[in-house]
Amino acid sequence: RGFMVGFSILLFVGLTALFAPLIAPYDPYKQDLLARLAPPVFLGGDWKHLLGTDALGRDYLSRLIYGARVSLLIGFTAALISAVIGTTLGVLGGYFGGKVDLALMRMTELFQTIPAFVLAILLVATFNPSLLTIILTIGAVSWPPLARLTRAEFLRLRHREFVEAAICQGERTWRIVLGHILPNAISPILVVTSLTVATAILLESALSFMGLGDPNLMSWGFMIGAGRTVIRNAWWMSVFPGLAILLTVLAINLFGEGLSDVLNPRVSRRRS
Repeated sequence: RGFMVGFSILLFVGLTALFAPLIAPYDPYKQDLLARLAPPVFLGGDWKHLLGTDALGRDYLSRLIYGARVSLLIGFTAALISAVIGTTLGVLGGYFGGKVDLALMRMTELFQTIPAFVLAILLVATFNPSLLTIILTIGAVSWPPLARLTRAEFLRLRHREFVEAAICQGERTWRIVLGHILPNAISPILVVTSLTVATAILLESALSFMGLGDPNLMSWGFMIGAGRTVIRNAWWMSVFPGLAILLTVLAINLFGEGLSDVLNPRVSRRRS
């Protein structure tokens, strides 16, 4: 049930972001100073703006819909980069072992000693905040858990009978890694990667809230940061994007936990 609930919410958010130009009632950048800080409908506002407007009179529902595009793009792309880096390092360390494993794990531990958010702030502040910089930064600080997980799975499978048989048959290393070990270790890697999407969205939101997001793009975190200056008079400017982040992250966690159950044959067998 959790898997289906999470998947349904993610599908809804994804389709909303994909078809934003067709769904959004207004241009999210169109200003109407006569309607600035208009309250939502349920607080007595005009039906023209269901979720009210911001300090420049821009329709907040439209901005919320378009903000999903940037937040999801950063979340999924950064998680993919993190998965590539973490899986590659974990594969090298877990398969070859020895000095290679020692060096890679010491580097991984070094990254883990620095809080990911602090490191992300340092990297983004060093370079000009942009969409590419934020994606690369979040991907660069999120890979250590994936590296350690992949390494553990490869250490567990490295000396199994089917791997030893492939080595005895003279198969190439890359074929053993990609064709025999990785398919048997992919389930937990996919689960952790899906959960990394939620972490990436939260990191981007925190960076944007602190003013380290791309000023030319509109994300949910940027909207929360823009609304903090008028939170007493227009609390909805921070609450609505915050609820969107909460709902999306919760859906990703439900999806990840459900995916873990689906890909775990013992759990699937027990429930059936």
